[in-house]
Amino acid sequence: MNQADLQRVVEWLNHAERVVFITGAGISAEAGLPTYRGVSGLYEQANTPEGIPIEVALSGPMFHARPELTWRYLTQVEEACRGAEPSRAHHLVARMQARLPQSLLLTQNVDGLHQAAGSDTVAIHGDVHTLRCTRCTWRERVSDYAHLAAVPTCPRCDQLIRPDVVLFGELLGEAPLRRLQSFLEAGVDLVFSIGTTSVFPYIAAPVHLARSNGGHAVEINPGESEVSRDVDVRLRLGATAALEAIWQAWTGEPP
Repeated sequence: MNQADLQRVVEWLNHAERVVFITGAGISAEAGLPTYRGVSGLYEQANTPEGIPIEVALSGPMFHARPELTWRYLTQVEEACRGAEPSRAHHLVARMQARLPQSLLLTQNVDGLHQAAGSDTVAIHGDVHTLRCTRCTWRERVSDYAHLAAVPTCPRCDQLIRPDVVLFGELLGEAPLRRLQSFLEAGVDLVFSIGTTSVFPYIAAPVHLARSNGGHAVEINPGESEVSRDVDVRLRLGATAALEAIWQAWTGEPP
């Protein structure tokens, strides 16, 4: 790691009042979870065995038309997360947040690992471990789907249930979106983009907001992303290696 870049990041942390951490699949890959696509991805093939794109199988319209098909692949997503524990990187983000009273963690991941590590998290795409009824107000958090039927129904009203996640083609949840917007509207001094390709505009937006208002942005990602050319510092490392170096340089404590 370039020591000059590391010192710049430490200086920004020392002076920042409002900090946003943004995470994607890359941080959970270090906990042993597969990424969505790519090397060791959960869905390396373009289509499912049914001959349809996985984005279609995991879409809102497909869930309404053929819930048994969507549940088949939702179960695979949950199985990929089952038994996973937060990585060192998840815990380091939580420790950094604890030292930054005005910080927000925005994650695209639905695995719940940031929450398990103790972070106050805006899970913009939901949490695969929270189930809700499509008709009544029933909601329950589960550790896994092992006890569920192929097409599970609500114990209260016997209607179809689903994970509380955003499927393809669906709108983002109102509550997490409101919280994100409220934080951003109050200003951002420093943004960390960690392990995400930033393909969604609402994931890239905090980086652009910070830069436009005189703040700074740091990317931690071995590869290229949609914001790689827009950040002040690029750390082409995995999340754990980069965050350990930042933590030690910033606090003087072992990571």
